Parts: sequence; structure tokens; C-alpha cells
Amino acid sequence: MSGKKKRPVSRKETTALSLLCFGLIIGFWCLASYGRWVDEIFLPTPTAVLGRIVEMAKDGSLWANCRESISRVMIGWIWSVLIALPMGMLMANSKRVSAFVQPIIEFARYLPVVALVPLTLLYLGIEETQKYTIIFLGTFFQLVLMVCDTVSSVDRNMINAALTLGAGRFQVYREVIFPAALPGLMDDFRLTVGWAWTYLVVAEMVAASNGLGFMILRSQRYLATDTIFAGLLLIGLIGLITDWLFRLLSRAVAPWQERLGDKK
Repeated sequence: MSGKKKRPVSRKETTALSLLCFGLIIGFWCLASYGRWVDEIFLPTPTAVLGRIVEMAKDGSLWANCRESISRVMIGWIWSVLIALPMGMLMANSKRVSAFVQPIIEFARYLPVVALVPLTLLYLGIEETQKYTIIFLGTFFQLVLMVCDTVSSVDRNMINAALTLGAGRFQVYREVIFPAALPGLMDDFRLTVGWAWTYLVVAEMVAASNGLGFMILRSQRYLATDTIFAGLLLIGLIGLITDWLFRLLSRAVAPWQERLGDKK
């Protein structure tokens, strides 16, 4: 028996389904808050949250907090990429390097980043470097292993062919391994920059005077749930924009992956 071939889902269809999901969540939020199913101190109305965002935009605190948080996330994450990318590529192509480095990477990635905050404060103080380091620690160890796995999936026949044709080791990395792994690496980067945002509150929970994470933690003390929801919505929105930008960047730097996907 030959099964029917499934009709591919169009981009308009996926967009409509995504918007429907957001619409259902917002609709339930409206019902629960405006209908007084939940007390306003626990679940503020969308109007109250949007009003709080407008207030912060007018007094300038919104832009200042967003700017500081974006800066911390991106700097800490870029540190992670700059070290994890070459290390992961070396681990994927050298059993000696992998045997030397991977055990400590596997050990460190299970350490809770929150537990490292006191040590980072002790070693680095309360300056911005401490906050960048928390973001770095939250993404680096996972990214190294993801890069290693992505590079390991490159077809060995391509590498062997390049070596047979006389390519040097660095040339193989530059002209064979990196281009072949680039689409997967872009996905790794996109996922880990999302994780970096989840560690933002941890990075800003001690000795910070600005940022979205600081704003959320400070609002908790005064039960300002409208400000907490505003901060969460802003982090989620910035995260969605970042994810969308990475998808566009991935198509720009690795257009061959899009064409290969269309042929499948």
C-alpha cells in the first residue's frame, strides 16, 4: 500500500497558526483578568500592563533598561561564541583534544549558574564583567558540545576528498568543514542566545541598578505585578525579534541550505 504524500504546510498557514496560539493565550488572559477570575494583584489586566509600559517609555526607564540588558546578553553571549566555536570544532576533529577537554565540559555544564553567583562576585566584584560572566557561564558549556556535535555530522567523505586533493588542515576547516556546518551552527547560535536571555535575571539579581531583570526583581518586593508582567513581555518580545533576526541571518550567510531544503 502506498501512503498519500502529505501536503507541505505553507508559510501563511504556519503564520496563521502562530498568531492563533498567541491570540488564544491573550484571550484567556483577558477573560481571567477582566472577568476577575484571578485577583489583580496576581494577574494584572493587559490594559494595566500596557499602561505601565507606556509610563516607562515616557520617563525613559524602559529604553535605558532594555539597552543595558541587551548589551549584557550580547556581550556575554559573544564571549561564549568566540571561545566555544574553535574549541568545539577542534573537539569534533581531534580525539586527543576531545579526550582532554570534554570531561571537564560535561562536568561543568551540570553546575547551576545561580550557585556560581557568589564566586563571580568574590572574584570579579560588582562591575559589568561579573554580569557578562554569568551569561557566558550559562551558555558556553552547552554551546561547545552543540558545536562539536554539529561539526561531527559533516560528511567525512568531503573532508577526505579535500585532503586527497592536497588541501591543508586549515584550508579544510575554512573551505569544507565550516561552510558545511554553518547552517547547523547558526541554529546552535540561535538557541543559545535564547538561553542567554533566560540567565539575564540571574546576572542582574545582585548589585545591579538597571536592566529588565533588575526591574522585575525590584518590582517583586512591592508586589508590582504589572511591572513584572511588563518586564516579562519585553524580554519575550526582544527574544522573538532576536530569533527572527537570526533566521534572516542564517538565510543570508547559508542560502544553500534553503535551496537544499526545497529539493527534499
